Amino acid sequence: MTEAEGEKKPARVVVADDQTVVREGIVMLLGLLPGVEVVGSAGDGEEAVRLVGELAPDVVLMDLRMPRCDGVEATRRIRARYPGTQVVVLTTYADDESLFPALHAGARGYLTKDAGGDEIVRAVESVLSGDAGLSPSVQRRLLERLSEPAPKPAEAEALDGLTARETEVLVLIGEGLSNQEIARKLHVSTATVKTHINNLFAKTGLKDRAQAVRYAYGKGLVRPRAE
Repeated sequence: MTEAEGEKKPARVVVADDQTVVREGIVMLLGLLPGVEVVGSAGDGEEAVRLVGELAPDVVLMDLRMPRCDGVEATRRIRARYPGTQVVVLTTYADDESLFPALHAGARGYLTKDAGGDEIVRAVESVLSGDAGLSPSVQRRLLERLSEPAPKPAEAEALDGLTARETEVLVLIGEGLSNQEIARKLHVSTATVKTHINNLFAKTGLKDRAQAVRYAYGKGLVRPRAE
């Protein structure tokens, strides 16, 4: 049967995971399933971005916690540079600190590694058709967060003694923006952004951006974007 007669080309997929055994297992599993063709695999986010540029896959199955460049940053770069490639997160973690930054970065699907092969294929097909490829547990968590009341501005400004501007910078960090992107958004210099970050870190006891992201979500300062 020709494609014109109804045969659908398999989805071209790159698998990104820093654990060799896990990565090879996913590749082997997908190789047994119809509708998917694995065209490459990557051991970290940097390699995943490079492979997307070289191979132009339809979908990347992206782990989150990887060296050099984690899955959230790799997702952000892929979606910015290669919008024709969709990202489905496939990770061990389903906590808010992992889920929402990945979705903010542009992931269209989110599965945990206990997903079966059929569920992975459905997620791939869903994101390619323009839908979200989310596991039922992730869908429930999104609905729960969307139903939670947003913090009042006065409560946010008073949080740990942060000024309104420091809180604004914290929110943008939680949304995954870099210092340069924050500076452009707020129309200030990167040096000013760094000063705000140093101040808010000192007030909250935070040590790095990863802690700041968790803090922003934990305090309800950042909410998932509606699709």
